[in-house]
Amino acid sequence: MEVKDEILERFEKYNESWPHDTERRNYFLDGLSGSSMLFYIASSFKSKPMSILYVADDKDKAAYSYDTLMTLLGGDIMLLTDSFRRPGNFVEINTANVLRRSEVASTLVNGVKPNIIVAYPESIFEMVVNPVELDKDKITVKVGEKFDRDFVIEILIEYGFERVDFVYEPGQFSLRGAIVDIFSFGNGQPYRIEMDDDKVESIRIFDPETQLSIKNVDFLNILPNANTKFEAIDRIPLFEILKEDCQIVLEDRGFITERMAILYEKAEEIIQSISMVEQPESQKFFKDRSFISPEMWEKSLNKYPVFHLTKPDGRIKCQTLNFETKPHPVISKQFKLLVTHLEKNEQEGIETWFFSENARQIKRLESILTDLGAKNTFQPVIGSIHEGFLDTKSKIEILTDHQIFQRYHQYSLKSGYTRDQAVTLRMLKELQPGDYVTHIDHGVGKFSGLETIEIGGVKQESVRIIYRNNDMLYVSINSLHKLSKYMGKEGEPPMINKLGSDTWKNLKQKTKSKVKDIAKGLINLYAKRRASEGIAFSPDGYLQVELEASFLYEDTPDQYKSTIDVKEDMEKPYPMDRLICGDVGFGKTEVAIRAAFKAINDGYQVAILVPTTILALQHYHTFHARLKDFGVEVDYLNRFKTTKEKKEVYEGLQSGKIDLVIGTHALLNKDVHFKNLGLLVIDEEQKFGVQAKEKIRSMKVNVDTLTLTATPIPRTLQFSLMAARDLSVIRTPPPNRQPIYTEIRLFEQRSIREAIENELGRGGQVFFVHDRVKNLGEIGELIAGLVPDASVAIAHGQMDSKILESTLVNFIEGKFDVLVSTNIIETGLDIPNANTMIINNAHHYGLSDLHQLRGRVGRSNKKAYCYLISPPMSTLTPEAKKRLKTIVEFSELGSGFEIAMRDLDIRGSGNLLGGEQSGFISEMGYDAFQRVLEEAIQELKEDEFKEVFKNEIDKKKIFVKDVTIETDSEMLIPNYYVSSTSERLSLYHEMDAIEDEDTLQKFLTDLSDRFGPYPDAVEELADGLRMRWLLRILGFERAVIKNGSLNAYFPSNPQSPYYESETFLSLFQYLGVMKDPKVTVQKTLKNLVLRVKGIKNIQSAMQFFESLTSTISS
Repeated sequence: MEVKDEILERFEKYNESWPHDTERRNYFLDGLSGSSMLFYIASSFKSKPMSILYVADDKDKAAYSYDTLMTLLGGDIMLLTDSFRRPGNFVEINTANVLRRSEVASTLVNGVKPNIIVAYPESIFEMVVNPVELDKDKITVKVGEKFDRDFVIEILIEYGFERVDFVYEPGQFSLRGAIVDIFSFGNGQPYRIEMDDDKVESIRIFDPETQLSIKNVDFLNILPNANTKFEAIDRIPLFEILKEDCQIVLEDRGFITERMAILYEKAEEIIQSISMVEQPESQKFFKDRSFISPEMWEKSLNKYPVFHLTKPDGRIKCQTLNFETKPHPVISKQFKLLVTHLEKNEQEGIETWFFSENARQIKRLESILTDLGAKNTFQPVIGSIHEGFLDTKSKIEILTDHQIFQRYHQYSLKSGYTRDQAVTLRMLKELQPGDYVTHIDHGVGKFSGLETIEIGGVKQESVRIIYRNNDMLYVSINSLHKLSKYMGKEGEPPMINKLGSDTWKNLKQKTKSKVKDIAKGLINLYAKRRASEGIAFSPDGYLQVELEASFLYEDTPDQYKSTIDVKEDMEKPYPMDRLICGDVGFGKTEVAIRAAFKAINDGYQVAILVPTTILALQHYHTFHARLKDFGVEVDYLNRFKTTKEKKEVYEGLQSGKIDLVIGTHALLNKDVHFKNLGLLVIDEEQKFGVQAKEKIRSMKVNVDTLTLTATPIPRTLQFSLMAARDLSVIRTPPPNRQPIYTEIRLFEQRSIREAIENELGRGGQVFFVHDRVKNLGEIGELIAGLVPDASVAIAHGQMDSKILESTLVNFIEGKFDVLVSTNIIETGLDIPNANTMIINNAHHYGLSDLHQLRGRVGRSNKKAYCYLISPPMSTLTPEAKKRLKTIVEFSELGSGFEIAMRDLDIRGSGNLLGGEQSGFISEMGYDAFQRVLEEAIQELKEDEFKEVFKNEIDKKKIFVKDVTIETDSEMLIPNYYVSSTSERLSLYHEMDAIEDEDTLQKFLTDLSDRFGPYPDAVEELADGLRMRWLLRILGFERAVIKNGSLNAYFPSNPQSPYYESETFLSLFQYLGVMKDPKVTVQKTLKNLVLRVKGIKNIQSAMQFFESLTSTISS
């Protein structure tokens, strides 16, 4: 028996049975705490399945209840969502939500098994489309049956479906040869029908993001658009399709009815001004009056047995069912308290179960208890339970990971995949004719499409690029790796290069030499550091484990790895020098806190150096809050401290009384002397000037150093510099953070007031960002007038520093409700209580600015909101529209990371090459710039610093990066097989990047899944790729198979380390003893060339190279 089943069985055995006699229609369930109500539902459902409608007070509570029931029962649970993007905000209908409502309604009517439906006031308030009407218009397609494609297409168009190249969202279909993709309105995912002549050969569900099949099914139901196809008469209240024996459970009847009344009033108001509603679907919702009144709701409840979790008013007579449960104990990370609690449970015969979604958290708890010398008396269960409880009747206690460690608990709901998301993702990768591209050897040109050229009677597909003076360059699809889409500054077209001129070559050289200058310094430092002696810190103790386990959020894999890397570095005998790169809110500070605590535990002091006063203050609050329970003395130094206060800090550092100090440049003062400095943490290093950096260098000769940065270094460089500086990249966003609800709004006083009042109503604070210092005061006055109860503060960079400091401190400490400021808050201000951000004139900001600003909210476990105020979309430039849409679409923390980071890089802010980087990127494009960086570092490693990187070079087996093939055979994806040019190009790019046979096989399988069986020309293309891998291993940079012979070219650079490698020596030796007249090695002006006669095609060339490879490796 599974652990969860055992718990449910025991709970049911000792508690009140679920009353299945329905004479008494109202019951009050008294004494249920935490999630015990859900355990009661789950245990009763498990022993005797029945239809249940569970109505929570709001969407969040409903989602947590749904999650908990899914953990306990694993199926038969449905969440009924409302149709709108945000509950109760009747502005925009969300297609994915409508889809889910249709699914629930269909299951209720057609389902055989009983189900539990979880709902909330907004979702009950809306009517549903009558499933009987839905069924009338349903078309069913079955495997093995005849399929009249033309007839079905006609019906689809009548049903409001749209024909597209690739299907992403409900209401779309596409045709590709014998394949028809359909995303019906009644299904959660799209379906792929593959035909054999006029019969259905297979039906498969596929993933709209990858476009790949997930599983085969026997039939598909096609339903029309529930939003537009059905009239008011076709919509009915949910209660009309509930089973007669359905049991209704209400969290708080009074609250739900009140909420229904508010929604009803709001809907009636909107009907009066229906012309103001922009979205046609929303308009139809109100015109059809697709909602119920509070009276209808109350009347419907009389037909069913109702179970109340909150005692209803005296008019409703209830039978009481008594339970004896207590809430989850308040542990608050006090693990000694937990030990005492577990011991008490054991003595009283109470069995304890510990629920966590993460096996690592269970291990952490076990190791903390072991270190405290306690017996492990709980049973671990993997799963998500929202709130723990103690049931004294069955002697069961449920503890949850997030309540013990005081962490935020995130629910996981199935989210619909939207076209905007899909389009944005594709937009970044896809090339359209007219786009700028960069060829690594020839520079920037204009992409002009794909062209099939006949060479010697054989078709070859090439990419056509136009250069200056309309010169044309055809790039074989086998050389696609040399091409990249040009990404430069938005709205600024690049300069197109001239074919055959030296301009491009010179630009590449200039960039390389600049990179080499910087890299040389880094590599020299690295070599010096490895040779010097540092502090070897001792391994982790239980206090360290306790501190890490008490982190509010769950560690991401990257964060966990960074922590391990840092601690391993600290335990080594030479000084650490590690750089941690990661986006705002990704947990870099937490890694620094852990490292600092490790040093303090060993009796050393820690200095944290930050670029701004605001950040010093912020870090002081963060570090102090995290370390105060562990007796760590934290202080800070900046220009706002008085001379007397500074003196006290200096003395505390010298005497060793202060364990950790946070400071700006003031820390580099000659008066600062540490008793025993062990670790230096530098935040946002690129913001320090040259002199400050020199002082830092003198500080950190033997001290372990950890540097944090939110500005990403181009990815290839991160890896290239791995050896010059230890580097950790935190790329994954924290999983337990809620996405920040982001919405574009017009400047309307009513909506601004509503946003501020909503935040203040839940005890939070608000940021209002405005881009002009000149009229910041007027904006402050406007807000004070709109919300008279709110205390408003103003902050900008031109204020007197003392006043600015006190304003920010007061805001951090909660003395102000609204902070009206310029974007000075972009870096450093991290206030968990501020969870609404209003950005005025959002269209003026770059993508990364918006991303950074939005990152200031949503830093705690509360739902956060970001409102982007801009003029109507129709008046904005295409770039501004694209930026705003992108930032709204990617509201998940970190989902916009790549895009915003690219934007940062493009604009050259705070990066390795300083201001010049921006210039290089706008001249050559982002991807080409990265390639040049990589080449430069590689050259340094193989030339000037080959002694430093000797081990790395010795291990290296591949010396040639790019291999090109020219052949007589037909190697292409034919136009008749994949008709979309941009998709063909995208497939060529994907194929070009494949490095091994397994990935290639998967690519070919996926290709036949999406487009049907592939033709011979594609198999030939795959063989060409396989041959490139062989050539790379052997060290050839080019191969030509023409007129029955093969020419394979060795590297053109005579200084290449390849010529000193074992591969080359073994190969040359073998060719020397090989007495075959068909095989010769000749020297041309530029290359050594291996010539082989009698090679007519790729397959025979591969056989020859395979024999060479096996001879060398044996």
